[in-house]
Amino acid sequence: MLNELQVGEFLAALGERTPTPASGAATALTGALAAGLTELAARFAGDEDAVVRAKAAVTRLVELADEDAAAYSAFMADRNEATRARIIAVPEEIAAQADAIGELAERVRSQLQSSVAGDAEAAAELARTAARVARRLAELNA
Repeated sequence: MLNELQVGEFLAALGERTPTPASGAATALTGALAAGLTELAARFAGDEDAVVRAKAAVTRLVELADEDAAAYSAFMADRNEATRARIIAVPEEIAAQADAIGELAERVRSQLQSSVAGDAEAAAELARTAARVARRLAELNA
């Protein structure tokens, strides 16, 4: 499972000439990074609801990184409608999660006056990028 790898191990695995992990997993983890930064900023903003939502998004996006790798491996082994549907559905969910984190980061940003606002801004930008890339991956997989 990708979530058991250290960062350096994950990056090394991305660079290998193998079908997975690849851009889907990297995009999900980018969304997870955005969610982690959102959690940090939410703690400084004193927004407990946002903390809880961000933590849940981190967990789900890390799971989606693994799900993306599994879905693509299954598709490579058996190219049928069910496996193709999965390689579309997983990036679509990554995009939806990232969109939600982007909105949450913007909300948290509006509550901050400190330098932590930059973390919320970074979270929003990372989330927007992850969502855009995930939607493109779904398009390409269709």
